[in-house]
Amino acid sequence: MSVTDPIADMLTRIRNGIMVRHDSVSIPLSNMKRSIAQILKDEGFIEDFEVNSGVSTQGEIKVYLHYRGKDEPAISGLKRVSRPGLRVYVQKGEIPRYYGGLGVSILSTSKGVMTGKSAWREGVGGELLCYVW
Repeated sequence: MSVTDPIADMLTRIRNGIMVRHDSVSIPLSNMKRSIAQILKDEGFIEDFEVNSGVSTQGEIKVYLHYRGKDEPAISGLKRVSRPGLRVYVQKGEIPRYYGGLGVSILSTSKGVMTGKSAWREGVGGELLCYVW
């Protein structure tokens, strides 16, 4: 079965896994999702991820969720901004700081998928994919 918005599906799987306190979630593989998972790891929102390309024809990403203390998840919220029905683009001067600078905005730019802070430093804009806080 095909998914019309694979990034929203990824964020929903992570959100649902956190709600029921799972250690990890499995997500179908794509290069965009791999880049988003790498950003989440670099920013400390997830423990780690591993790519299993032999599991199915498409492959999968296993994302290990991060919890602070006993029950407090590192991710408080995930919000998809740009979607297939309504794309949201920002210029380099319009890149938002989310949640007072504590959250991360993730953009798809001409130089690859990166955080809003990295895109601002590089001086590029792009499609605003999601917010994570």
